[in-house]
Amino acid sequence: MTERKRKIVNDPVYGFITIDHPLILNLISHPYYQRLRRIHQMALAHLVYPGAMHTRFHHSMGAYHLMCMALQELKSKGTEISEEEEVAAKLAILLHDVGHGPYSHALEHGIIEGVSHEVISQWLMEELNRQMNGALSLTLEIFNNRYHKKFLHQLVSSQLDVDRMDYLNRDSFYTGVAEGTIGYDRIIKMLIVHNGELMVEEKGIYSIEKFVIARRLMYWQVYLHKTVLSAENMLVKVLTRAKELAQKGVELFCSPTLSYFLYNNITRNNFECTEECLQRFCLLDDYDIMGAIKVWTNHEDKILSLLSNWLINRNLFKVVLRDQAFEEQEIERLKTQVKDKLGIEGADLDYFVFSGTATLRAYNVNDEKINILFKDGSVKDISSIDNALISHTLAIPVKKFYICHPKIQTNNVL
Repeated sequence: MTERKRKIVNDPVYGFITIDHPLILNLISHPYYQRLRRIHQMALAHLVYPGAMHTRFHHSMGAYHLMCMALQELKSKGTEISEEEEVAAKLAILLHDVGHGPYSHALEHGIIEGVSHEVISQWLMEELNRQMNGALSLTLEIFNNRYHKKFLHQLVSSQLDVDRMDYLNRDSFYTGVAEGTIGYDRIIKMLIVHNGELMVEEKGIYSIEKFVIARRLMYWQVYLHKTVLSAENMLVKVLTRAKELAQKGVELFCSPTLSYFLYNNITRNNFECTEECLQRFCLLDDYDIMGAIKVWTNHEDKILSLLSNWLINRNLFKVVLRDQAFEEQEIERLKTQVKDKLGIEGADLDYFVFSGTATLRAYNVNDEKINILFKDGSVKDISSIDNALISHTLAIPVKKFYICHPKIQTNNVL
């Protein structure tokens, strides 16, 4: 009998992660997956939290580790999970983010207009399944919630999935923001399958409440931090300007892969989901973007060079957040200031003064609910439990309005 090949990865958050199945090892070795090493998990958040330099590879490996723990826990409680189902669920969580473009969510829809990373993940999984002779067929069933054991999909994608558990814990670790730390190990110990669905034992209620609170705090303190919003919006504006120039035939320095997506107006309608197109997409990563932006700092187009310089040197736009939308006259007043200071006119001012919204619903009662299984066999959504924190505050969506504009009266970049 041939001994199964085994790899151990040393993760700074969880310690040793074991990979002991040939199919999983083959997938992790595939170029489509290795590309995740070159995609920042938190886009430009490192401009605020310098330690946030981890990648999508780190995150997906961490989520895989938590999936291993969760499946083992459920099996120990009598849930029937075959080896094939176990491997398929692990592959599903490893691949859940494989479709992310450069800088993760920051450039969502920007590279291929109108196409989310979830859609590209689906395309890539189908292509990988073809290359691996159908070995990912069950993985696709689980990923798309078509498999009869619903709890396997819920572990991959729900309001209490191992994806969220890892990114909260990992992003908290790398940013140093302690508010995001969750008791992932206790939550996993409290998981149970009842009537085919994933639930939490009654004694895990407070751990779940802390989990939801941690998510809310991390969003406002880290993911939607106003300086992070500034940097990521500036990144979007740089790429938008580059694409506008490229469509007009202006010569731009960029890698062959980035050139393909800038000079061809790739949208959902004209993107051919072929192996060649997917390979082009998978050659694109953070290095292509930032390498180009460094060169664009000296481009003859004033808007592109200004935005690129400011982003590279962390001279970021000022951001004002508030509860009400900004009046048109406020936006026009700022545009007039920018016009006077920088000599930018007309529609080009939209690159320098713009508004947007940041919205968060920490717990969505209309989405896949987090159900609590009580000792008497009854089941309740966590937001409907008496005196539960979530029912009073965390299920209410919060929307904030922001405006971005250059710091035209100061040269301070810190």
